[in-house]
Amino acid sequence: MNKKILYLAIPNIISNLSVPLLTSVDTALMGRMESEIYIGAIALGGLIFNFVYWSFGFLRMGSTGLTAQAFGEKNDAKLMQILGRALIFGFVSGLVLLLSQKWLMDFGFYLLDGSQEVEFLAKEYFSIRIWAAPATLCLYGLMGWFFGMQNSVVPMVLTILINVVNIIANVIFINYFGMKADGVALGTVIAQYAGFIVALVIFYKRHGHLLQYFKRKTIFEIQAFKQFLSLNRDIFIRTFLLVFSFAFFENQSAAQGDLTLAVNSILLQFVSWISYGIDGFAYASESLVGRYAGAKDKSNLRKAINLSFVWAFGLAIVYSLTFYVFEIELLQLFTNQQNVIDAAQNYMIWIVLFPIIATSGYIWDGIFIGLTASKAMRNTMILAFVFFMIVFYIADYQLATMTNFWLWLTFSLFIFIRGIIQTIYYKMYLVVSD
Repeated sequence: MNKKILYLAIPNIISNLSVPLLTSVDTALMGRMESEIYIGAIALGGLIFNFVYWSFGFLRMGSTGLTAQAFGEKNDAKLMQILGRALIFGFVSGLVLLLSQKWLMDFGFYLLDGSQEVEFLAKEYFSIRIWAAPATLCLYGLMGWFFGMQNSVVPMVLTILINVVNIIANVIFINYFGMKADGVALGTVIAQYAGFIVALVIFYKRHGHLLQYFKRKTIFEIQAFKQFLSLNRDIFIRTFLLVFSFAFFENQSAAQGDLTLAVNSILLQFVSWISYGIDGFAYASESLVGRYAGAKDKSNLRKAINLSFVWAFGLAIVYSLTFYVFEIELLQLFTNQQNVIDAAQNYMIWIVLFPIIATSGYIWDGIFIGLTASKAMRNTMILAFVFFMIVFYIADYQLATMTNFWLWLTFSLFIFIRGIIQTIYYKMYLVVSD
């Protein structure tokens, strides 16, 4: 079981870490401009896309759980039908985002609280990057399907390819064509379509025989499509609240000024490193838990759950030690502006603690997805989110001015409590026994 977990987790960790690496490179490129407003522009522009795209994360997660269970059942027809529904839903959703881009941009920046200079650059970034929407959402479905097929190597190759293309394009556009935030956005568009095309080619080469089951009648079969939408509705609510929490955090950062926004944008890069790394074990648990749930193999199901936690917390400890020992060096990767580095040092303690307090929530998400326990994901997130809002506004009411220390404290409590609630929920309603 340890070998199976590592076989799935290691490629996931490698591919996952390449995702925040891209954002980190973008932040570093902007951090070497003449002002911190460029860091803030990428942060605010990217925040809207995080809000939109992460809200569609159900396409990947739902596809993984359903596919893994169909894989355990050895049902080829169901495998193709799941992928067909995910691709159709992703493509149509991407087109809807394109058609509603002006509304999305106006509404997004109405809610966000950045300076006029930051907002101008962020809107320029948004208006270009939105064209990647159809490719991005279809890739979500494909990635989730490959994970469910117990294949983490293909998603790793695709993710690394996408991010290498993106980084190269961004460096060229910024350093050789004099572009700024618009260059970062254009690089993202090119990379997403390149990744989508390669993903389709890999699917055809490896699983082309499944195309015989790609039939409109079965893909749109009412009961199966209702199950697909119901599962994804619950995951959407969970993801929407999680993304809203991060958006709320960044918006509160922006309200404290451009320097605080720049500091927290850099610190959130470290949070991304943590989440994407530990998610490697969460993705492994999605695939294995779904597989053994589909095969009704309770013994291996319990082993997969228990050992996923062991490996994930081991990685979390490595993260915490790394952030503690290399604090200054890591901050200098993102900016050469000493005022930003000095301010960020005051809050690095939260980054040191974050892997330990967040790991439980990441792994439970993977387990719930594998069990297709979407209601559990939804309900536990709602409870944690309500707790977050209550604690934040109590602190805001008690303080004359909300400080960055209290902002990080309330956000960290939210992340920690979510894992506690998930643990209680599992033991009450989902525990696997003979």
